[in-house]
Amino acid sequence: MILTDKRILEEMDKGTIKIEPYNRADLGSNSYDVHLGKTLAVYVDKVLDAKKHNKIEYFDIPDEGFILEPDKFYLGVTLEYTETHAHVPFLEGKSSTGRLGIDIHATAGKGDVGFCGNWTLEISCKQPVRVYHGMPIGQLIYFPVEGEIEVKYNQKSNAKYSGQPNKPVESMMWKNKF
Repeated sequence: MILTDKRILEEMDKGTIKIEPYNRADLGSNSYDVHLGKTLAVYVDKVLDAKKHNKIEYFDIPDEGFILEPDKFYLGVTLEYTETHAHVPFLEGKSSTGRLGIDIHATAGKGDVGFCGNWTLEISCKQPVRVYHGMPIGQLIYFPVEGEIEVKYNQKSNAKYSGQPNKPVESMMWKNKF
């Protein structure tokens, strides 16, 4: 089951879903549109190492837009800060975004109950495409959970991405033991 627009509004009233900034025009029949934040990032090193803290460089998207290149990988961020305390949020690309050849996540489309923060986007594209901060980039859908949750994501001591800021966050794979 996916929450409908009315159920999303009810959950927002209860405080189990939070979206800031919120704009009623961005609420679809069963999703909420999120927008590209102002900041993008790229990894500094050409070769990444899963056991190493790979550094990123931040830059802001100018008002005239920024051209994404197909041979590059970008980290972006949603303009919206979200909290989800009783549902599993999924971030998917909008069809209009996909039709421009833009992918907004490689593998991390599912959030956890208790996720609080701006979403980091894993952006790649099929051909050069100009993007703008504030443009619609994806949509959040919410699934109810069955059963009681023992520990929400924002309460876990090892939650590497809890409280993400309004800037992209690099991989924290290096914090894992392997």
